[in-house]
Amino acid sequence: MQVTNMKNATSKPTSESARRSDCPVANALDRVGDKWSLLIVRDMLAGKTTYGQFLESPEGIPTNILSDRLKRMERFGIIKRAAYQKRPVRHDYSLTPEGKQLGIVLRELAAWGLENIAGTKKAILPGSFVSKR
Repeated sequence: MQVTNMKNATSKPTSESARRSDCPVANALDRVGDKWSLLIVRDMLAGKTTYGQFLESPEGIPTNILSDRLKRMERFGIIKRAAYQKRPVRHDYSLTPEGKQLGIVLRELAAWGLENIAGTKKAILPGSFVSKR
């Protein structure tokens, strides 16, 4: 009887050899292509840094998913964390230089949404990163 560790069987590939293709779009989507990761990056670009601040976003990310996405993005080098309190341990999150580059993508995605999706608004957050066109 063969026993399979389901946790490892469902996790995303992390090594270079585990890529499904050489396509840069596919590889980028493997890192930030779910419906929550880019919203977390958006919030970081707008100045949010703590777990509690991310939970305050209007989309209402579930706590288990937020925790998972923060860990994944840290593992992929998109964000970094630093402890700001020891008991209980609490962390600040910030974008790495690679993570900050996603601002270009988000600005264009936001511009597309503003132009093509009725009812979307530019200033969704204080300090919104969306550039004026």
